[in-house]
Amino acid sequence: MPADAANLAAVIDKTTTLLERVRPEQRALPTPCPDYDVAALTDHLVGWLRMFSARAAGTDYHDDPSAYQCGAHPAAEFAAAGAQAVTAFRSGAVDRPLRMTSSELPGSMVLGMMLIEYVGHGWDLAVATGQPQPYSEPEALAALEAARGMLMPAYRGPGKTFGYEVQVNADAAAVDRLVAFIGRNPHPAR
Repeated sequence: MPADAANLAAVIDKTTTLLERVRPEQRALPTPCPDYDVAALTDHLVGWLRMFSARAAGTDYHDDPSAYQCGAHPAAEFAAAGAQAVTAFRSGAVDRPLRMTSSELPGSMVLGMMLIEYVGHGWDLAVATGQPQPYSEPEALAALEAARGMLMPAYRGPGKTFGYEVQVNADAAAVDRLVAFIGRNPHPAR
């Protein structure tokens, strides 16, 4: 299943719902992503989506997405940035190079990166806040296929962007295979 704007739209909607359901007292909870608690993960989700969306739309983005701080309504910020991204990809961004932080990448690759980011970190948010993971098999499979095509061994290990792959059964749900591939235990102890 290729990464496409329909998958991205569904993933953005489902991640927005996860963000809407985060309660204030959950913001300090740890997540399966070792770098973030719920508050920091929320900032990360919104900040990077704003950057991805601006780049897909062909507009300048001067903020550092890793330093982004959400306002009072992170789900609304996320939804607005997501709508801009989906519109841009449906209008041809998927077929042209996009200027990212330091280089140009194919639009189709950026869309795949976004699916990995928002299914993977959406799963982190769902686990941390006790919500069911919302992603369908086709959405998670598109993210997994993108990850398998992009994630090189040099990106894995201590101090790297991704952990080592966790082994799961080949017939596991696609979301479990994705989070295991990016270095998370798909069935963490609660």
